[in-house]
Parts: sequence; structure tokens; C-alpha cells
Amino acid sequence: MSTTSNHHHVLIIGGGTAGITVAARLRRKGVSGITILDPSDTHWYQPLWTLAGGGQATVELSRRSERSVIPPGVEWIRDAATAVDPDARTITTASGTELRYEHLVLAPGLQLDWAAVPGLAESVGRDGVSSNYSPEYAPKTWDFIRNLRSGTAVFTHPAGPIKCGGAPQKIAYLAADYWRREGRLNDIRIVLALAEPTMFKVETYARELEKVAARYGIETRLQTELLSLDPERRELTLADHITGGKETISYDLLHATPPQSAPDWVKTSSLADPASPHGYVEVDRHALVHPRYPNIHALGDVANLPTSKTGAAVRKQAPVVVRNLIAGMAGHSPTGGYDGYTSCPLVTARDKMLLAEFDYDLALAPSIPFINLKKERRDMWYLKRYGLPALYWHGMLRGRA
Repeated sequence: MSTTSNHHHVLIIGGGTAGITVAARLRRKGVSGITILDPSDTHWYQPLWTLAGGGQATVELSRRSERSVIPPGVEWIRDAATAVDPDARTITTASGTELRYEHLVLAPGLQLDWAAVPGLAESVGRDGVSSNYSPEYAPKTWDFIRNLRSGTAVFTHPAGPIKCGGAPQKIAYLAADYWRREGRLNDIRIVLALAEPTMFKVETYARELEKVAARYGIETRLQTELLSLDPERRELTLADHITGGKETISYDLLHATPPQSAPDWVKTSSLADPASPHGYVEVDRHALVHPRYPNIHALGDVANLPTSKTGAAVRKQAPVVVRNLIAGMAGHSPTGGYDGYTSCPLVTARDKMLLAEFDYDLALAPSIPFINLKKERRDMWYLKRYGLPALYWHGMLRGRA
């Protein structure tokens, strides 16, 4: 799997959703000389982790080998990027190799900053503390949910951009609905702490989610985030950013979403957006091209774009990157434009989902005609559980959707 050359026509950093989708689309356009740099031998369909944490799927269903999703004709270097020099057009890898490129696509995703919350890194995965943001811990979430008979359950959402921004809420609703069906809901206090000023940035969906939370008796705390936890005492501290106050809560179950940021080598590079405290890559929000380096494109979680970081966003970003990359190869200006479309499949019960679709202007952007997508729907749950995974494996990753 090692490369035979240090010079690459198109070098894609990251073999996740964004990287594979771009590579597949480039190959379908007849582009050759494509290399993917990624250290992992496993490819994950991460949206299923929420359902795994809710006892509605298994983590194994989200796993494929990385080799199986690499498009034919694309070279795979199993190594990790550690530095980029956009002026010299080089990438340095963990093995010490220096790779040269003509065109660079940045799609390394983001990193989970567990250590940013004191007490979280050493607690997650045991004693009632879990997170669906890792395939290692998602099954633990379900164990803790189904074994809780009474007490206090806390679900948290950190400040700053995160992938799948609805996930911290979705698991709260899945858990609450399970406890309701088991007759335990009245014995369990549920606290949902969201760092955001509203339940959802689009008002239409925010109103619906407020109704969902009220239905389960969830105590919603806005502009509030997890400050620290004491695993020995099973206590956590929430910081209220409105009042500046702090609250200590004894917990029996905690689903914590870790703070997130760009990979360290990205945030310390000259490609990071000065406007992003989390180090995400600076790109034109429509062309997805770096403003100072026209041969560098970025998409997916690592791009500093004012929209949610989801696979649905990648599905719309990838064709734009491919179109503009090919235009750049021919010496032309970008011709493709991304309008900020993203989609958040918000699971609100064990058999219902609210499909939130919107663009940069927070205008609704429904993709399914003739049905009301402003409300929870049972058929949308089936889309989440069965339709979207099929679209992912057989459509997106093959450059067909």
C-alpha cells in the first residue's frame, strides 16, 4: 500500500466520506493520478452510531474495510498527514515521507478533543458515561440506557462546530422514548444541556424539537455546556453562558459530546481560517477553494463553512469540488457553487424522525416532494435506518449520488 512515487497529480487527504466520494467522482470524470492518504484500515458510516447507542442498530453495520471502498484506479497510501506546506506543495506524513502534489483536496475530518473537558477522557465508556461519537463507546450508551431504572440522565452538546450537530439531542429522545415504553420515564430526570442559543438554528425545526422535549419532560438548558465531571463522586458541572453561573448535578447516566476541532496539523498550518478558533480550513464558501491557494480545495468536516457538518452536506459539496478541480486543471476559474445545503435527520422517537434540510440562508431546502417534512414522520425513520445507509454505500461512495 506504500506509494512508488512521491509526486501526485491529485492528493486527497482523508479516506472518509468526503475523500472517497471526491475520488470516486473524479474517476468517473476520467481523472487519473489520484492518491488517497489515510492511515485507517476501517471505513465507518458514522450516522448509524446514534442508532447503535439507542439500541436500534449494531456498530458492525457501520463498518467496512477501507480497501473495499477505495475506487478502482486510485492509489492508497496508508499513512497519516502531519504537516502541509502549501507554498512548496508538500505533505509530510507520520512515517517521515514527503509527498508532492499538483492539486490537494483536504478531507481529513476533525478530531474529538476529549481532554478539553476535565474528567471526561478518563471516564468515557464506564460508570454511566458514554458517547455515540465513537464506535467504541456507542454500544456502551445502549447498555447504560437499558439498565437505568431511575435517577438522573444528562445529555450535553459543546460549544463550537461539531459533526452531526443533532446527534446530542437524538440520543436523548431515543433514550426517553425507550424509558417511556418501559414505564420508567417518570422515575428518570432528563437534562439536555445545549451550548447553542436555540434548540435548532432553523426556527421551523426548533419549534418542533421544543415540542418533542416537552413531550418527554426533558429539562432543556440553552447556552449551557459541560464544564467538568468528577467520576468518583459521579457529579458534573454545567456552565451557564447566559448568567455566568455554574451548576453541579449528580448523574447516573451521562451522554457527553466532546468538543471538536480541526486536526492539530491543520490548525497550526497557514491553511487554517484566522476567523475559526477551532482551526478549520479557510475556503470560499461557494467554490470550496482556498482563497490564497487555488490548487487547494477543502470539504466536509474540516472546512470552515457556516453550515452543519453532515454527510448530506458532503454529498452536495463533492460535485462542486470535482467540477472546480477539473476546471482548475484546465486553467479555468471555478464554475461550481455550493449553496450551503445540509441535512440533519433528527430521530425524535424510536419510530419517528424529523428531516431537517436547509441552506446557508437557513431557508428550507426539502429534497423529497409532495410530503410534509416540517413534522416528525414514521417513514422518515425508515429512511434513516435503511434508505440512507444504502444510498451511502452504493451511491455516494461510488460517485453516483
